[in-house]
Amino acid sequence: MDKVLVFFFSLIGIVFTYWFFLMRKEDSTVVTDNNVDILVRGGYKPEVITLVQNQTTTLNFLRRDKNPCLEEVILSEFKIRKFLPMDKKVSIQVTPKKKGVFPFSCGMSMFHGKLIVK
Repeated sequence: MDKVLVFFFSLIGIVFTYWFFLMRKEDSTVVTDNNVDILVRGGYKPEVITLVQNQTTTLNFLRRDKNPCLEEVILSEFKIRKFLPMDKKVSIQVTPKKKGVFPFSCGMSMFHGKLIVK
């Protein structure tokens, strides 16, 4: 009986992991020219932001989640790593020099978003 329970709960764990990491839909894409507000609560909202090449854009992060993973945001392509205090807006300016898709994530790389430069 215990082998059946272990198998059953393992199967549920596998299905949940697959759904959580691979089947989640991204929020709608936000197109911006110079300023965007990003809510940090259970991830990043919006997750996908479209920027214009060679134009400075301000990303305003507002953290409303106590999860310690979301204390930090990392934009590796721009060599930016910022601490996000609770309930305080943190502004980060980026000027993308090339077109492409540039991911950003939390400090533990569990929550992700991306910047699409056109």
